[in-house]
Amino acid sequence: MRKRDTGIRLILILLITASFAMSCGCIKDFEEGSSYRITDIEMSAGSVKSSYIDLNVTACIENRGADSKGNIKLVLKATKEQTGLLEASQEKEVGTIEKDSTAAVSQTVRLPRDGTYNLRFILYEDDRKMASSSITVRNLDGMPTDLQEVGIQITGIDFMVKNVTSGKVLIESDIYLKNEGSKTTDDYRVLVRAREIDARLLADKEWTSSGKIEPEATAIRTVSLKVPDNYNYVVEISVWDGDILVMTGEDYVQLNPEKYIDREEVVQTKNIQTSDFVMEESYDESPEVCEEVGEEAPGFGMLMAAIALLSALIVIMRKSRSVKNE
Repeated sequence: MRKRDTGIRLILILLITASFAMSCGCIKDFEEGSSYRITDIEMSAGSVKSSYIDLNVTACIENRGADSKGNIKLVLKATKEQTGLLEASQEKEVGTIEKDSTAAVSQTVRLPRDGTYNLRFILYEDDRKMASSSITVRNLDGMPTDLQEVGIQITGIDFMVKNVTSGKVLIESDIYLKNEGSKTTDDYRVLVRAREIDARLLADKEWTSSGKIEPEATAIRTVSLKVPDNYNYVVEISVWDGDILVMTGEDYVQLNPEKYIDREEVVQTKNIQTSDFVMEESYDESPEVCEEVGEEAPGFGMLMAAIALLSALIVIMRKSRSVKNE
């Protein structure tokens, strides 16, 4: 009987010991799972282009438990809110985070400027998920393109009519490009297009280059466009860095303007004689040519006068001789 009681007690002791060991292990695992926390997320704009933006993102990770021993990495996933599709996914090694300390982990993620995005941060230790956090990014398309990087600003456009032939008008456009950045600009490509306002038909286009412009300096680039007469045009200017559009501007040329009469609410068309605005090229005459003409003209006139006077004397003498003979 006593042996039986002793066996039962031994079995109970073994069960209690095993249960205690298992429960301690679970508590330890739980503490490790909750020892990390993403306390803060900071964002700032890096490079802002016309089609995308580079976001600098920093996540603050706090270790509230023991020193980290495993391989810790932070995974960043960007999902487009409108479609739910994954736009970007990347990870970064964090290293060791000591007990009761905080580590700042910085990354750069490139996102298109259209749409709203959900950025989700997931912390792993030895492929075990330890913590997560998320933040939403909106209104990226409202951010201005980098001025310091592009530098160029279109400050004005002048138009001159150079020629009118067969219903075509040759318009010379002077484009004023100012470098408002802090360093010399790159040599960008510039596309100039004339588009008819009503039908939106493209009448003509030309490429030119901006050249390198010093800070605070303004460069004038001239482009000639040939368009049909008696139409109104919007002249569109776009600045390109390779295949990336970095700057746009526009102005208007009205070869057939319309005047609105408020009282009668009618449209009166005003015809413009475009040829009246043709700028003739001026040529300077050579002073030597003028001087030679000035010297020859008086001599030639005196010779003609002498010949005429001599001819008149001969005629008079002949008449007087014929009168005596009679």
